[in-house]
Amino acid sequence: MQLVTHCIPGLELVSHRFELPLDHADPSKGAIAVFAREVRDPGPDGRDRPWLIFLQGGPGFASPRPMGASGWIKRAIREFRVLLLDQRGTGLSTPIHASTVQSLGSAENIAAYLRHFRADAIVRDAEAIRRELAGGEPWTALGQSFGGFCVTHYLSAAPEGLAAALLTGGLPPLTASADDVYRATFRRVLSRNRRYFERYPEDQEILQRLVTQLRDHRVDLPSGGPLTPRKLQQLGFAFGMSDGFETVHYLLEEAFVDGPNGAEPSFAFLRGVDNQLPFETNPLFAVLHEPCYAQGSATLWAAERMRQEMPELEIAHDRPFLFTGEMIFPWMLDEYPRLQPLKAAAHILAEDAHWPRLYDPARLAQNRVPAAAAIYHDDMYVERRFSEEAADSIRGLRTWITNEYDHNGLRADGEKILDRLLAMAHGRE
Repeated sequence: MQLVTHCIPGLELVSHRFELPLDHADPSKGAIAVFAREVRDPGPDGRDRPWLIFLQGGPGFASPRPMGASGWIKRAIREFRVLLLDQRGTGLSTPIHASTVQSLGSAENIAAYLRHFRADAIVRDAEAIRRELAGGEPWTALGQSFGGFCVTHYLSAAPEGLAAALLTGGLPPLTASADDVYRATFRRVLSRNRRYFERYPEDQEILQRLVTQLRDHRVDLPSGGPLTPRKLQQLGFAFGMSDGFETVHYLLEEAFVDGPNGAEPSFAFLRGVDNQLPFETNPLFAVLHEPCYAQGSATLWAAERMRQEMPELEIAHDRPFLFTGEMIFPWMLDEYPRLQPLKAAAHILAEDAHWPRLYDPARLAQNRVPAAAAIYHDDMYVERRFSEEAADSIRGLRTWITNEYDHNGLRADGEKILDRLLAMAHGRE
């Protein structure tokens, strides 16, 4: 492992690369590369501090790329060396893209490969890295969103590796099915729609014009493939963030320009739509989002089935346009060109009923790791009710339930949030 070190204002960054088994239970299946970036205070004792590993939301998104000593990292490096893990399949770890898995051949082979990229494998990676970097000493884990799912699995599978567990917007449902999850989160989405159109009622007319345009004319996105009305609905993906409403509204403000044949969608708008829809650049999110909730059962495209219970979301000329949220639908595997090579494998994964359990309620009930979680009262992505039930099942876990923040609280006010979680976990608050 060759270390590469860079210095930016306020931070020293060290790149680490590890060769780890694709399948920790069967190393004969081959190896993958896993990348992690160490972030530390550049002062004389920065490299001697204990470790904090950060587990990013997703699944399928790389860890943050630090620009300076700000936010939660500023707070963390006061007492830790931070390890920003590019979870397997993301960032500089052996990446998952349609082009990189096609060499595996059949859909069955691709599906079998992708099964190794859930939270259980990520935690096995973290444990292998901890033994190498920390000399076997336990470290603190901070998990945001899906990263919190990983931390909860960590508490179930390898609590001896943790000095403390901190979660933000990421206490998962321990036993609820994917159907339960999407039924609840769709209700949150409908609530966010009501709030959005109360704030920006004029956007309803813009959206109706766009739907008419997209139905009458093919409009291609800069990345390729058509912008369709149901892709347009997916802009609601942003609504769970504190800046999500404004992100979508300002995008819609520049939806049209005058073209040679009249009003048409502007390039700036189409580019903005591309930037807001991460599914092709982060395909693991598309194929593994639902399996994150699978424990001994198949998801069978739960979001698509639960959507049928929400007639309000039907796109029709005689009803208001409404957005969807953080859901994956099987039609996406046709309408997003770079997801098409994963279509057959994604269907295999959706029908797989043999996913292992991720959480051990009996072990969590005996937890001895200091732990604290921020639960966002109106979280659109991680249903509060399920998070509260999980908190009640984890011995010693302290919770901070707040409506001061949305799901992106760690990004919006990370220094304050991390400081409070550390104080809660260690009994200072």
